Amino acid sequence: MASPTVTTRRSSARPEERLLDDVDLDLVAALQVAPRTPVNALADVLDSSPSTIARRLSRLRDDRLLRVVGRVDWPLITTENPRQVWIKCAPGRSEEVARRILELPEVQTLLLTTGSADIYCSVYPLLGTDIFDLLTNRLPAIEGIVSTESQLVLRAHTMGQSWRLHRLTEEQTGHLREHAVQVTRDRLTSPGQLSDLEERTLDLMVANGRIPAADIARELGVSRSTAYRTSQSLLECGALVPRVEIEPTLLGFPLNALMALTVLPQAIPGLLDTLGGHPSARHVSMVAGSASVIHYGVFRDEEDLARFITTDLGAFPAVTTVNTCVGVRVLRRHWTARDGVRLGERVDAPPSGPAP
Repeated sequence: MASPTVTTRRSSARPEERLLDDVDLDLVAALQVAPRTPVNALADVLDSSPSTIARRLSRLRDDRLLRVVGRVDWPLITTENPRQVWIKCAPGRSEEVARRILELPEVQTLLLTTGSADIYCSVYPLLGTDIFDLLTNRLPAIEGIVSTESQLVLRAHTMGQSWRLHRLTEEQTGHLREHAVQVTRDRLTSPGQLSDLEERTLDLMVANGRIPAADIARELGVSRSTAYRTSQSLLECGALVPRVEIEPTLLGFPLNALMALTVLPQAIPGLLDTLGGHPSARHVSMVAGSASVIHYGVFRDEEDLARFITTDLGAFPAVTTVNTCVGVRVLRRHWTARDGVRLGERVDAPPSGPAP
């Protein structure tokens, strides 16, 4: 499958894209590689001054265009793997239904779509959630829903934090990777393995993936060295992965598409690897349901999507059907509300699970 180089086009940018200039885009691209890179190191890599980088980063945060948050490892917040849910609504009821669905803290991502479904959402069985009751009773009981179809995620090959804006050189990317914390310890398998201090530190790092040890120390009333050791421990065991939250529309990718693919079983592993390396990929999963693989991608325009379907997917004869839903509006990503390209509030669902 072809993996075209992604560049950022400025001459024909949409109005929302003009909110960011080249310095901003370079900064976003750098943070996507290593979200916790210190300001001085970012300035060195981007050939800028620390004051300029700090000012740009503050503006992006203050204008609600960018946020660095933390993704908690599944075993620490869920009882089992997530579900991807496709919902059909009565005519004219989609927005009303979506507002009701957004009341559920288990809903991590929600889009209004066109195609075979009116709404797509990813549902995480948070600690304390009866997922069977949620999928068979609570969700279908929302007035205006005609039908639901859920698929169990068997393997999550690619996650949202893996998507990149490819505009930096290999040398720049290499320097940034020196600041990315590697998972070097065994992963935790249950929230019971976290100490009280680790749980409280995790809460802070979920809200701010760049929070420094000094701020953690002040918030939790511990020494700076203790705060640093605790935060590093959480990063090194993969309990928390920093990620950049920014709407792809701002970066020149306004078209969201979700493709449910039926694939010959023996070809699934190879397809997951190939799709996971495609520049469009935000989420690529093997699922149990009417489809075999779900590819959630972002694209520059309709022609970009058409080329992906006909050329890239078309290169795989093992893909027997493609059912595409196009996102009309993103209402929530990674438990964070969206107001167009601006970031809203985060759902109040702490790492230890929803309140009883």
